[in-house]
Amino acid sequence: MEKITVFIISDSVGETGELVAKAAISQFRPGMQDVALQRFPHVENQEQLNEIIQLAVEQKAMIMYTLVKEEMRSFMDETCLQKNVLKVDLMGPTMDMFSKALQIEPIEEAGLVRKLDDDYFKKIEAIEFAVKYDDGRDPRGLLKADIVLVGISRTSKTPLSQFLAHKRLKVANVPLVPEVEPPEELFLVPPEKCFGLVISPDKLNHIRKERLIALGLSDNASYAKVERIDEEIKHFHNIVERIGCPIIDVTNKAVEETANDILHRLK
Repeated sequence: MEKITVFIISDSVGETGELVAKAAISQFRPGMQDVALQRFPHVENQEQLNEIIQLAVEQKAMIMYTLVKEEMRSFMDETCLQKNVLKVDLMGPTMDMFSKALQIEPIEEAGLVRKLDDDYFKKIEAIEFAVKYDDGRDPRGLLKADIVLVGISRTSKTPLSQFLAHKRLKVANVPLVPEVEPPEELFLVPPEKCFGLVISPDKLNHIRKERLIALGLSDNASYAKVERIDEEIKHFHNIVERIGCPIIDVTNKAVEETANDILHRLK
């Protein structure tokens, strides 16, 4: 069985070219028997291309390439033609099609897909972090977080954590209750990473009553009483003073507004 040697050349990591090469070759060699794939990533200049093409001549290899710069693709095309090397451009024709359809020139920057992938996985990681360390579930997360939110119940800690997670920030939040001492880790968090969320007693009273009704409970419960709310807010201020972190009033703010306020302060 004749051996197949394929060089995969890329100005990025070459994953796309290798996947296409395997998909195509499997139609002829399902088990990839006697197939040698060699990846040449991060190729940046014509001198490197020339060396690889010469190596392909010596090893009787075919070339598949994903190069975003037109001058590099043109050099590949011309040089392979001169040296009688079989080659296929995996990126150029597709980019040309989009360029004609959109009436704009491509950016020609290598690795943009990988940057998008990295960005996506960072976002997923941040969202999972926010869920894991929501509502003070595990105080160990406080020291791993980019942002720590503290506040009494119904001050939008959870939705704010999720919103900031979509900005690729790892957020943990801690509910403050007078009867429960906050975790020791909270006082080890750098104050500039911590934000106290406060709300007016009247607004909170209304929110908590609506919450109780939605749960099918009486709105006369201690949870919604003004006296209880005042006690919680007093406790909140004592804790925040110990931390030394800034306080944000969320009374009349949407989650997006509070998030922007925090991002502005972080910058």
